[in-house]
Amino acid sequence: MVSDETREGKGARDSSGDETDFFQQFFQRPLFLSLTIGIPFCIFKLLFGITAVRVIVFPYHGILAAFGWCVILWAGIDLVMNTGRALLDLLDRPAPFEYCTIAQLGAYFQMPLVFLALDTFFSFVIICTMLWSGWITLLTLWESYLWYAATTLNLISLSLVLLYNEVRKARP
Repeated sequence: MVSDETREGKGARDSSGDETDFFQQFFQRPLFLSLTIGIPFCIFKLLFGITAVRVIVFPYHGILAAFGWCVILWAGIDLVMNTGRALLDLLDRPAPFEYCTIAQLGAYFQMPLVFLALDTFFSFVIICTMLWSGWITLLTLWESYLWYAATTLNLISLSLVLLYNEVRKARP
């Protein structure tokens, strides 16, 4: 994952031939992507699934239980995949699988990034559903803190990457 040139302090070259620096390379590593995007999205999915199962105590919501358990399973598999990607990156080994189940399906069709974008869309739909349905209020205190941590990690890392990229563009 990290070339000898990079370890020696020399920037590697990206696909356009431009020199990349340490931070830019770090932001693109599977470790960073899994910890700041993939795992937080898994947490959102997991808490959404748990909440869907929890609302079966409400009348006529039995179908949500099956849906909720499917989402929990989906989140669990994606969590294992993201954790695997992060660990393999730490071991400097390539991963033989994608970040999530939907992207893995996309690999079958030779377009994993398109399917990864679809997974991102579904994750944002889950976040909005939790907020707009009021289900966010059904989270336990511990689940709420987990939601806050995932949100904070995801948003702060995104803003740091955007800020860093804008500073790079502003400097000659």
